[in-house]
Amino acid sequence: MRLVVIGFGQCGGRIADEFARLNARARSIRGLHIITGSYAVNTDIADLSGLHTIKANYDHRILIGSRKTGGHGVGKINELGAEIAREDSDKIIETVRNNKYFPETDAFLLIASAAGGTGSGAISVMTQQIKERYIDKPVYNLIILPFEHEESTEDRTIYNVATCLKSSYLVADAIFLVDNQRYAMKDSPISLNLARINSTIVAPFFNLLCAGEEKKPKYIGAKILDAGDIIQTLVGWTTLGYGRSQSSLFRSFFTMGRDFRNKATETQKGIHALDAAVSGLSIKCNPLDAKRALYLVSAPAKGINVDLIKEMGTYIKNMAPEVILRSGDYPREKGNLDVTLVLSEMSDVEKVRNYFTKAINVIAELKKRQAGLISTQRGIDITVKDIPSLL
Repeated sequence: MRLVVIGFGQCGGRIADEFARLNARARSIRGLHIITGSYAVNTDIADLSGLHTIKANYDHRILIGSRKTGGHGVGKINELGAEIAREDSDKIIETVRNNKYFPETDAFLLIASAAGGTGSGAISVMTQQIKERYIDKPVYNLIILPFEHEESTEDRTIYNVATCLKSSYLVADAIFLVDNQRYAMKDSPISLNLARINSTIVAPFFNLLCAGEEKKPKYIGAKILDAGDIIQTLVGWTTLGYGRSQSSLFRSFFTMGRDFRNKATETQKGIHALDAAVSGLSIKCNPLDAKRALYLVSAPAKGINVDLIKEMGTYIKNMAPEVILRSGDYPREKGNLDVTLVLSEMSDVEKVRNYFTKAINVIAELKKRQAGLISTQRGIDITVKDIPSLL
């Protein structure tokens, strides 16, 4: 599968930069082209200057709204971010379309932090604009949720997250949710922490995108998981995870012939990797709420057998009985067994529901302050219709 990746705001731009690095890795070690274009869009010049892999020209680092912001950002006001994106949408779309690899694109992936200003406001507006221009290509959002300390220190963060999530849900084909708090390391320097989180967010996409683009016959799986399977799986709220079994034990059973213990060990390694993928899902959720799922097993060809695939499928079906399940194998990794797991079309995500509830309380409180009311009673029902839309 080949993606156009567009990052909005500081967070979105840095993750798009990580996707550009992922594409360079795929081309270097596998000879595959999985990202047809990586772009960073921002209202802040300094944020655009801090990237490393995305080309440092105005065709890939796109400054918008300079007349209104002077190149210094929108100050977390996501309504202004949405307004600027709407005004400059033609500039962004035209730049993306002029890339020579654009015709090879299978889908768009738009990335932003839900808590910021530029990214939070722009992502839903640009999703809508792109869908109107390219009705045959899915448009996915990758939305990063804030750390707990960001939520607790400013009401504006909660408001931005809720309006961003609601607006994106109305227009995107699927939304990958990523909870920053699940990856935080409290004692490490902030720059190292964020870099590691961004790398962790992007890692599950590597084999998932490469599998369907593989050209060498010996690396093509018995059951290919390609763009069509991915597109049919991704709907609505989505989470993904990635697990790996350590290589030392995996190498050892190749040297032991056809002993029955080898086969059991292979299956155990696979379930261990799948357990790691489940525990490392990008947001806490109940798998019972998923309606669609896929998993991809990547390992040396001799390490992928029918029993392994069957056991993994049974594991997921027991965990989420209602899912439409797709699977594939990718005989590429050397000495490791990797599992990529996607759960999609989630009917409920507790963290999203909590944001909507908190945002309605914040809005109610603001209305009371503006009206000069002292009463603390809530007069608004807890429903998503009460969350403003940025569209």
